[in-house]
Amino acid sequence: MTLVAGIDSSTQSCKVVVCDAETGGVVAEGRAPHPDGTEVPPSAWWDALLAATGRLWDGVAAVSVAGQQHGMVVVDADGRVVRDALLWNDTRSAGAAEQLIAELGGPDRWAESVGLVPVASFTVTKLRWLAEHEPEAAARVEQVMLPHDWLSWRLMGQPAEPVTDRGDASGTGYWSPLTGEYRPDLLEMAFGRQIGVPRVARPNEPVGATAGGAVPSGITVAPGTGDNMGAALGLGGEAGDVVVSIGTSGTAFAVSDTPTADASGVVAGFADATGRFLPLVATLNAARVLTATADLLGIDLHRLDDLALSAAPGAGGLVLLPYLDGERSPNLPTATGTLTGLTRAAMNPANVARAAVEGMLCGLADGVDALRAQGVDVRRVLLVGGAAASKAVRAVAAGLFGVPVVVPAPGEYVARGAARQAAWVLSGAAEPPGWKVAADPLPRPDTDGRPVREAYAAARASVHGI
Repeated sequence: MTLVAGIDSSTQSCKVVVCDAETGGVVAEGRAPHPDGTEVPPSAWWDALLAATGRLWDGVAAVSVAGQQHGMVVVDADGRVVRDALLWNDTRSAGAAEQLIAELGGPDRWAESVGLVPVASFTVTKLRWLAEHEPEAAARVEQVMLPHDWLSWRLMGQPAEPVTDRGDASGTGYWSPLTGEYRPDLLEMAFGRQIGVPRVARPNEPVGATAGGAVPSGITVAPGTGDNMGAALGLGGEAGDVVVSIGTSGTAFAVSDTPTADASGVVAGFADATGRFLPLVATLNAARVLTATADLLGIDLHRLDDLALSAAPGAGGLVLLPYLDGERSPNLPTATGTLTGLTRAAMNPANVARAAVEGMLCGLADGVDALRAQGVDVRRVLLVGGAAASKAVRAVAAGLFGVPVVVPAPGEYVARGAARQAAWVLSGAAEPPGWKVAADPLPRPDTDGRPVREAYAAARASVHGI
């Protein structure tokens, strides 16, 4: 049996799966936590990778890393990290995003150039923030990488060439999925000068081998990709499938044969990990809305499920706009959460729990609608992520998305997608191996979810004017 390893270096943890390269069957798994926060030393990711892989390297022929998108890792001429990485969920560069949009001539120009409109999540805005607010650190920067790029680079060891893939590169704001090339003019506009960027490898290209040390030497290293691209590859979705992932962040995305360019900025026109495209909508607030609500009510998540299911759809008129950490879609980086419809009759724990589930899912359902508006075919939703296991989330989701919803079997799909890429690199084939994924359909509810969606939209318009 040929073994491949897939690594998911996410916001909260590092997860690894070792798979049979032919079937995708998982033969071993590992996990280690990451530090909390929006600013993290990259060395913590490396330490977590070593802890998660442990003794899992035995017999592994190839490895691939899928990492959290957009994070800014900057190194000096000697390859040393200049400052802690700024993560995708760090919103300090919101002002920089506004500056960059204006300097290029508006959101239409950005969408035409790189398939997205800058918000605080994207790497290009973080580089502008660094240049403006930490000029001494910025002066030392010779190279910028994304989290997965840096980890792959560490696996191969210096003086290996930093390498990325088109999927993760498409989330920087200075690489164009439309042309398949970097935009050095946009990089210089953001940072004030040119700096090094990783080479963009082909999707199935071996980019090097592990250098030894803490990891065995000679293991083939695949290009890796971003976490959303890894999830799409791990799930093996078909035409008409939209993946809705509910983890630290929320995402709605679909593999497409054609690129998108949404001037509103809601849909980011990313590339995927296979040579196609991955239009995607992301929300900052997802599963942690549920944990925060459970903490507020002094209960655990199982009890939150029971309470939410005991309340009627619509939560007695309560509507939660769950912008607890600001928000990316819609672009409200400084927003806070709002609970509307408060009456004596509605103010009970069951309705609050239900409003939390409905509010979180309404934001993602808006994302699915935004994909439709960009021409994405939506025939069914694949519900994944940690919160997809929630009974209340499943019950509410089945009524809100307006299409059949299926829940794939539990699994680490980002890591599995990375492993599938590693197997693809080993095979040298034109297409990735056809690993199967089991999925269970959710029963369609008797109630219509449109009134809940309409109440959410009315509350958002009332509070934020959009």
